[in-house]
Amino acid sequence: MDESKATPKAVVLSAILHIGIVGFLFLAVLPCASYENFFNALGLPAWMNPITCSKPLQLQGQVIEATLIGPTGSPPPKSVKTKPVPNTVPPPPATPPPKPQVEAPQVKTLPPPPEHPDVKDQERIVADALLKAEDAKKLQEEKQRQRQAELDAKMAKQKEEKQKQIDEMFAKMDAAANRTKQLDNKAKQARQQLEDLKNAKDDGQSDLPAAAQRQTGNNADHSDLSDAYAAAIQNAVTPNWLRPDNMPAVPCTVHIVQLPGGDVMSATVDPSCPYDEAGRRSVENAVLRTKTLPYAGFESVFRRNLTFTFRPQ
Repeated sequence: MDESKATPKAVVLSAILHIGIVGFLFLAVLPCASYENFFNALGLPAWMNPITCSKPLQLQGQVIEATLIGPTGSPPPKSVKTKPVPNTVPPPPATPPPKPQVEAPQVKTLPPPPEHPDVKDQERIVADALLKAEDAKKLQEEKQRQRQAELDAKMAKQKEEKQKQIDEMFAKMDAAANRTKQLDNKAKQARQQLEDLKNAKDDGQSDLPAAAQRQTGNNADHSDLSDAYAAAIQNAVTPNWLRPDNMPAVPCTVHIVQLPGGDVMSATVDPSCPYDEAGRRSVENAVLRTKTLPYAGFESVFRRNLTFTFRPQ
């Protein structure tokens, strides 16, 4: 496109634009009455008028005629196009924002020390402090001793209860052992009695010494009962006999004094007994510990002064 032709056209369009703007501004400043008069002169209907004046307020009553005086009655002044006045006043200088004020901490100044300090007061304060520390130490030691005493008492009580339980357990064990021993002794006595009775029925000669030839006796009526009585006394004395060491397995004769009913009054070993002193004393003590010898059923063979042959088993 030719630039020489485009430039006049642009100028013309710019001029038309400016004229239109000036005309629009001119029409904008005209009062509404001028528009109404203009449309009335052309005979155009009122609805085509884009700008209409507001109708005066009509009130009921008589018509009041008044003549406007002053600025109210004069026609409105014509608008004068004023040029904008450039702002030549320099802007105020920018001030920096105020800094926050930080209050400096107030330092309390200590009073100056006295020129002549009181040494006695200081010594008294130190003495009081030492006394309090000593009292606190003693109180702590007393609490520690009391706590230790409580612990010792508790431990002693627990130990005593434990020992009591152990003693009870051993007592039960001893009682069970004694019962077992008694049952064993009774069973042994029963077996011995059965054996003695069996031997006593063997012609009343079971206690005779062994010989190449059978010896004869008087064959008394109570020979069997006497043998049974001797076996019963043996079974009664044996459980009460504490056998010494190195005891020979030979019989020993014992002289017994008893009352009717079997109560033992005394027991003396015959000098012919082959035991030593300890063995003799053990036999005598066994008879005395028996206290009561068998009596019921043996009344016919009972003797106050009884000679008994003890046979160790």
